[in-house]
Amino acid sequence: MTAPARAAFAESAVLPPPAGLARRLGAALYEALLLTAIEFLVGLVTLPIVAPSAHGSATALAVPGQAARAFLFVVLVLVGGIYLIHGWTAGRRTLPQKTWHLRLVDASGGPLSLRSALARYLAGFIGPLLGLVAYVALQTRGLGAFASLLTALNFLWALIDRDRLFLHDRVAGTRLVLDR
Repeated sequence: MTAPARAAFAESAVLPPPAGLARRLGAALYEALLLTAIEFLVGLVTLPIVAPSAHGSATALAVPGQAARAFLFVVLVLVGGIYLIHGWTAGRRTLPQKTWHLRLVDASGGPLSLRSALARYLAGFIGPLLGLVAYVALQTRGLGAFASLLTALNFLWALIDRDRLFLHDRVAGTRLVLDR
């Protein structure tokens, strides 16, 4: 047996089988729906803080100021990070991971550390941030809609990755495996 074959055999003996792409995408969609509901509730709770007064009119629609929108954005990113990082560390799993029988592990097959979970969460913003930058660059030419394709970069990356990992998993050194 060659050295690469021995290494591959040793890795397959330690790591649980990888989850398929369709299962991981299904779990990601479920996670997005659950996270949207959580963020909606957070927005509802913070509404009295960020909503401007309607100056005596109960029916007037008023858009919060830039500082209030920035505050809300930071709160939503923090709450999403707390939920996901907590669900990924110390062997815990989020509801979608339990439902789809998935476990998030590090490169050695062990539970994620706080550092790995934080890296995975932050790497999840690569596609959306590139999409935003591309939108700013392309919208003056009327091509801003094409920038939305970059928001899916983290998931499209699996189509070209040698191990079929999502971009945020490749960056953070994590992988989703079957948990049966």
